[in-house]
Amino acid sequence: MALGLLLAVMLLGIAVLVQKFSIHPADGVTVLSQVTEASIGSGFGFYVVQFATVVLLALAANTSFGGLPVLAQLLAKDNNLPHLFALRAERQVHTYGIGFLTLTSAILLVAAGGEMNVLVPLFAIGVFVGFTLSQFGMIRHWRATRNPGWRRRAALNGFGALLTAIAAVVVTTSKFGEGGWLIVVALPVIVMLMEWVNRAYRRIGDRLELGRTPVPPRPNSALVVVPIGTVSRLTRDAIAAALSLGDRVVAVHVTDPDESANDLVAAWDRWNPGVDLVLLHGERRRLGDPLVQYLRNVTEKQVFVLIAEVEPEHFWQRILQNQRGAVVAHALRRRRSDAVVCRLRFRVDPRQPAWPEKDRADRAAAQPV
Repeated sequence: MALGLLLAVMLLGIAVLVQKFSIHPADGVTVLSQVTEASIGSGFGFYVVQFATVVLLALAANTSFGGLPVLAQLLAKDNNLPHLFALRAERQVHTYGIGFLTLTSAILLVAAGGEMNVLVPLFAIGVFVGFTLSQFGMIRHWRATRNPGWRRRAALNGFGALLTAIAAVVVTTSKFGEGGWLIVVALPVIVMLMEWVNRAYRRIGDRLELGRTPVPPRPNSALVVVPIGTVSRLTRDAIAAALSLGDRVVAVHVTDPDESANDLVAAWDRWNPGVDLVLLHGERRRLGDPLVQYLRNVTEKQVFVLIAEVEPEHFWQRILQNQRGAVVAHALRRRRSDAVVCRLRFRVDPRQPAWPEKDRADRAAAQPV
């Protein structure tokens, strides 16, 4: 009530001063600046008011970054927006909501050419539509709770919703050609997109049987397939992870038509990890097709494919990788949906020696003289 009273007094006071000093809109000068100069002159007080106005506008702009991400979080929890909008960053802020608002506002500012007169109608229409929806929401709230005096509160919110709805219609009609049409088009599109997201989440929930008690789990025979390219520490770590997951572990290597696997077989025999090595031949130099065909012939009910990859020490080093893991993972997900594809990233510790002493000796012995 205090905030509403202050707002009413300031608004009426500015209107009285505008009429008293016969203020009219002028290019390059705001109405508030003209009222301030006519009231207190162009001295120190004038700049105090201008600075206060800038600070107030900055705080008003910040309210959107405080409110919209929270609203997006609530919509995401109700499955009306992607769930990433409900995630919080390390600083406990909704990073994706803030980023979306920043990008959208920048696009609008660039599209409008920096002309605030183009964006103000969009703001006004959005404000009145938001007020109308919130007032109708309060009416539903009072009807649901039915606390003492709920009829009086519902009537007050209903009257407010009527006023803001009329204002929204008037502003939209008068500013339709000046950008108001964008809100008229955007609001139904946003509602349809949220409904589409909600239906997608409902379908996923039905398939996952969310809200139901699943049957007791039973162990299944599992096969873990590890695609490899050579014998290395990465291969060792991947085989170790695979042995802890499944009943049977198989290492698979896809060879090109012009490639010989004799060196790999010899290194595998010397290493002897206790895991079978299966050689697959890709006639068209494709990595995924031979592996997909092999998985179709296995008898285990549960199949895991562990794709070992190196996590580079620096981000720019990703461009040095051959992306074989991404190619294989994409082929498996596209053509064999019942296999669980896991991309394991192993970080290389620069403080760890590149090759243990025993392995280094074996490697040196394996090199031709």
